Amino acid sequence: MSSPPMIDGAFARWLASRAGQALLDLRTEMGFADGGALKSAGDKVSHDLIRTELAKWRPGDAVLSEEDEGSRLAWAAEVNTGAVSRLTADRVWIIDPLDGTREFSEEGRSDWAVHVALWARSAPSPHGLVAGAVGLPAQQRVLGTDYPPAYPPMTVEAATAGERKIRLAASRSRPPVFLTDLAEDVGAHLVPMGSAGAKIAAVVTGEVDAYIHAGGQYEWDSAAPVAVATTTGLHASRIDGSALRYNEADPRLPDLLVCRKDLADRLLAALQRHSG
Repeated sequence: MSSPPMIDGAFARWLASRAGQALLDLRTEMGFADGGALKSAGDKVSHDLIRTELAKWRPGDAVLSEEDEGSRLAWAAEVNTGAVSRLTADRVWIIDPLDGTREFSEEGRSDWAVHVALWARSAPSPHGLVAGAVGLPAQQRVLGTDYPPAYPPMTVEAATAGERKIRLAASRSRPPVFLTDLAEDVGAHLVPMGSAGAKIAAVVTGEVDAYIHAGGQYEWDSAAPVAVATTTGLHASRIDGSALRYNEADPRLPDLLVCRKDLADRLLAALQRHSG
């Protein structure tokens, strides 16, 4: 196998692509008869591949992953192990090897993803993300900061009627309880989708106009898609308008808004009315 790209953004894309292909191969090999076994195997196969490649090609960088015990136990396990802490590292890869295990285990679903992001202490932006890629293997595409997509086009409704019909990506199983009221307030409709990565990717590509989450997440759920979204020129923040921050001691990052910049003020105002 030839060496991967050395530039971080291209490397993130390469890594997400390799993990995505491994997951597609696993789906073909195992089938969908035992969803639980497929979920577990998918998490492990993708995690092991990404961790192996990071250890080989980026040995001096720290890693924050959903599938590492230290990540799952927030900051406590990392502090207690005596290992070199990501909290003092200059570069940290934030990964979700399989975002949307439920969708991955269901035949025919393509709304699951692989997240690979790089946080750097020297980054000028508050979120600190300097590279990232969102692999959408079942959709045969990878969105990355190395070749960010064009700013998403206006909706058909906006282009023809002069006003926007907002489409809000929503969890197909756990949407925030206030989201229905908010959608009615701003004249939007909800578009159910699977994983967080797939929903933010849909904002990036213009399939929907915004994604709001307030049900509890971790840094690995949003780091890579936020890196791509902000590189594209979209708005990304907490639902109170404050900056998203990554590589924090506690990796819980419970809420976010990703949307077109022209909708940010309107949606943040609606969130103040409905998310309290």
